[in-house]
Amino acid sequence: MQSPQLIYIMDPMCSWCWGFNPVMQQVLKQAQAAGVKLSLRVGGLRTGQQAILDQSKRDYILQHWRTVAETTGQPFDFEHALPAGFVYNTEPACRALVVARELDEARLLPFLNRLQQAFYQGAQDITQPCVLRELARQAGYDNDAFCLAFDAADAHLQTQADFAWVNHLAVRGFPTLLAEHRQRYALITNGYQSYTALEPLLSRWISINAST
Repeated sequence: MQSPQLIYIMDPMCSWCWGFNPVMQQVLKQAQAAGVKLSLRVGGLRTGQQAILDQSKRDYILQHWRTVAETTGQPFDFEHALPAGFVYNTEPACRALVVARELDEARLLPFLNRLQQAFYQGAQDITQPCVLRELARQAGYDNDAFCLAFDAADAHLQTQADFAWVNHLAVRGFPTLLAEHRQRYALITNGYQSYTALEPLLSRWISINAST
């Protein structure tokens, strides 16, 4: 019988997911204390033609980033963000998380944290495989194993499968946190919320499901 789990649906290049990062750290602690597994699925925020930025798109995105910074207190490097010619394709970073999940799920969330910090605080281009591989190495993944898996056709297929799964659930916003038990889903949050706001709902779900 499948155990109850939380499912975090996100994109590593989604600014609200970066804003939600401290909340997820608290959610993870609560889940671990209750013996509830936390799984991660990636949604594919920007791919294809959506990834190509003109100045108006860049300004629009940075406006959102400023809102996230003001709302959540998370740091951003606005001075070096989204340089000319940058293609906002989130598929490689999503694929890196899918690969990391398969190689060693225990290192997955620390790796996610490194990706987000690198992009939003460090203005690193995490659409580039060389950057992703170095961050994976820093998170403790074997370099050769990660590189081999990242370039494999199966990683592309699994990433697209995550995108399709998220789309099938009609999840339209990130971050989203679902609770699942016996193939029944409960929505904890769709979009950013503080831990104070979502903790009562999460606690209630855990109290009902974690021991059944």
